[in-house]
Amino acid sequence: MEFSHKSVLLEETIQSLNIKSDGIYVDCTAGGGGHSLEIAKRLDSGLLVAIDQDPDAIEALHERLDAYPCVRIIHDNFSNLKKILEQQNIEKVDGILADLGVSSHQLDKAERGFSFHNDAPLDMRMSQEGPTAADLVNTLEEKALALIISRYGEERFARNIAKSIVKHRQIAPIETTLQLAEIVKNAIPAAARRTGGHPARKTFQALRIEVNGELDRLTSTLDVMFDSLCVGGRLSIITFHSLEDRIVKQNFLKHCEGCICPPDFPVCVCGRLPSGKLPFKFKKAGEKELDENVRSRSATLRTIEKIKE
Repeated sequence: MEFSHKSVLLEETIQSLNIKSDGIYVDCTAGGGGHSLEIAKRLDSGLLVAIDQDPDAIEALHERLDAYPCVRIIHDNFSNLKKILEQQNIEKVDGILADLGVSSHQLDKAERGFSFHNDAPLDMRMSQEGPTAADLVNTLEEKALALIISRYGEERFARNIAKSIVKHRQIAPIETTLQLAEIVKNAIPAAARRTGGHPARKTFQALRIEVNGELDRLTSTLDVMFDSLCVGGRLSIITFHSLEDRIVKQNFLKHCEGCICPPDFPVCVCGRLPSGKLPFKFKKAGEKELDENVRSRSATLRTIEKIKE
């Protein structure tokens, strides 16, 4: 299967993992296998566990990585990381990667329903299982829709959009991407439509996050990822919008925090020491990559290294 996806920040991410040829690594969102392939190339007696929830990705990963005996491909969601490692009889790993972006394949394959540029069923499910975006826009109450669009899309016209969605679905169900995109566009004042890219971008982002439970899964799994590292191991996360990046940044800083005694205490009594350190603050795509891959413009790479159990 052709699963097109140009891995963002590829060189920077591989370098951030500080790969050892005999190490154990996990790619939590293997997708088209770009990052996984580069990790596998650097392993000798080591092991790579490549995870993805998308059946299309799993098929493509087998085509791309089955030639590497060091790779185990797992069809699952990374939120089940602890269970996956237990099933693989792995206690600790040397590196974990999660690229949180939607793959080029998912965006470009119209029938997956992620894009507002092509007409397709309003789907957006990365796993191809469970409720679709169409289910949400046709069943949720107006207040709940507005909250999702505001919280996950950071859309200031969320109330207008939710009200318009409810009005239109009373006439006929909203079933396709272009139907929804047109409703959203018309719900936003004309002056606001002239700036900030496509007017439906934020609403589509919000629905995709809700459909896939992206932020909840990220929040609940970051500590599991860090705990799964051996001392000296590294966790690298690529985010694509401020909501994800804020969660990752705050989680990493928590592990890097030392003494939490009040400032007026003459000596430390809490005994708390940092369990992690940041090899760098963050990394963004360079000019060359930005020219070659426009989708890299919003990508941010953050890495934390575990320094104590």
